[in-house]
Amino acid sequence: MKPLALLLLLIATSPLFSKTQPDSIVEYKETAEGKLTLHIFNPPGHRPTDSTPAIVFFFGGGWKSGDPSHFYRQSEYLASRGLVAICADYRTATRHGTTPQACVKDGKSAIRWVRAHAAELGIAPDRIAAGGGSAGGHVAAATATLAGFNEEGEDTTISCRPDALALFNPVFDNSSEGYGFDRVKDYWRDFSPLHNIGEQTPPTIVFLGTNDHLVKVSSAESFKKQMEANQNRCELLLFEGHRHGFFNEAKYYETLLETDKFLTSLGYLNGKPTLKKEES
Repeated sequence: MKPLALLLLLIATSPLFSKTQPDSIVEYKETAEGKLTLHIFNPPGHRPTDSTPAIVFFFGGGWKSGDPSHFYRQSEYLASRGLVAICADYRTATRHGTTPQACVKDGKSAIRWVRAHAAELGIAPDRIAAGGGSAGGHVAAATATLAGFNEEGEDTTISCRPDALALFNPVFDNSSEGYGFDRVKDYWRDFSPLHNIGEQTPPTIVFLGTNDHLVKVSSAESFKKQMEANQNRCELLLFEGHRHGFFNEAKYYETLLETDKFLTSLGYLNGKPTLKKEES
């Protein structure tokens, strides 16, 4: 593998992204369908010699579409609070012609890469959270729960399990009662995070609107019940009347504020939240 310094690409040279821009982009994986990158937001004054908690976000899009900018705003804020925030690219059906399995393989690869390169990135390898929205929430939850769907040839001695989860209307039930069953029915039981919760599943916070047309409240309640049955911490925050994707619009402030509080309770952040209501 090339030295990390040679993989960094300054985002300022790219016209593809919004005004909110990461500090750097790092290539973490090369696939037959193309190279995949991590978009990194660092805290002020961050140095490679630091040992800072981190979070890796996965975008939504039904395993079909989307891009890393989905969680740029959240990442920019969390970096301002002292966290290394990373938005991961992964293969999708529209851009790469891949199946949902590739999404999970890439998610696991991303967490492993960050953990393996923690010393170069200034990250604490035992304090890496994962987050995501919709199908990205599935990918994040999958890295924490699923035993299979590892990239062939990858070093699986490096754990892909994050140390905490922040899930925004995640499609973590892939049974016939959940989301995406028609595309994963041949392997759904091994693919569905809800059905693979164990004692090692990390502390989790879940955000869901009660009028979500893709994720049932009952599925989220089952997730919480299974987590607690395995002696795992799980906070479920329901937002009355809100639909899928509410966390990036109507309830951006509220969900990000609660994410801040959750991460602070785990020792990932210090002090009181600095998020202002007008930022939503």
